[in-house]
Amino acid sequence: MRLWGISEWIEMQPYLEQSAAAGDVESMYYLGEATRLLSRGLTTEAMEWYLKAAEQGDPYAMLRLFQGGACIGGECPEGSDDWREAALKITLPKAEAGDPEAMLAMYYIYANLDASRLTSVYNLLGIPTWAGKWLKRAAEAGLPEAQTRWGRHIMNGRGWYFTKSRRLAAAERWLRQAAEQDYAPAMNSLGKLLREQENYSEAIQWFVNASKHGHINGRMWLASCYIDPDEDPICSSVEQDRVKGWAIYYAINQEANSGTSERSLSLRRDLLSEEERRLGEELAEEWLNKEPPLSRFPRRFGF
Repeated sequence: MRLWGISEWIEMQPYLEQSAAAGDVESMYYLGEATRLLSRGLTTEAMEWYLKAAEQGDPYAMLRLFQGGACIGGECPEGSDDWREAALKITLPKAEAGDPEAMLAMYYIYANLDASRLTSVYNLLGIPTWAGKWLKRAAEAGLPEAQTRWGRHIMNGRGWYFTKSRRLAAAERWLRQAAEQDYAPAMNSLGKLLREQENYSEAIQWFVNASKHGHINGRMWLASCYIDPDEDPICSSVEQDRVKGWAIYYAINQEANSGTSERSLSLRRDLLSEEERRLGEELAEEWLNKEPPLSRFPRRFGF
């Protein structure tokens, strides 16, 4: 899944096709995702992969089929009125039995059901929706992805808090639980939150941890601080090393083909001498293809 993590949708397809042919349901779903994203819509080819995954019980594939109006085209699930209902039927018993992954899937199922302006108002006021209830249950069950998403929801305005500091403190509790399980997206979000709280010394440590676990944003913070520690208060504890910073940015750009890292290299180019840049590009080899691999950690059921 390294290529999925850096949005290399074309390059990932041959590998996924091999594992999908061997019966791997997750590969079938991600082939549908890669094809849909490349085509900017639910093409016949993408639908075929989603159908194969849905036939093996993948609820996320069922939701994609529902979103794409598969039933309108005559591809309806047996025994259900639509694919969303089929996803609900197969996932609800698992969620009620205590499966955290199923609880998270229930969040996405009900998010499709709850999509309305009224739901946005409920979220703002802290009035529970079915989607929100299942997400919180998954978070309470200890699933780091759900804890991170719930914490981000709070950060972004969910619920009613008298002060911003109380909101951030509530979000921090969830993000910290997930980050302490070595979940890189939570480490990255916790770093952002702590920076907003002006807790710079701990914030940079979480970005460093996120970098060690392969998160691109954490790695880029590290590079930025090495090149110019005066650029942001978060970098105050980092000793300047322009060569190392350039090496990290250069390696990110080589490995992840990141437009953001390209811009960062361009913006900081004049902060280094030609010799420093040359040495950095030589040092970049040490930062290439580290384990775990670099990733943006896209959600399984994203845009």
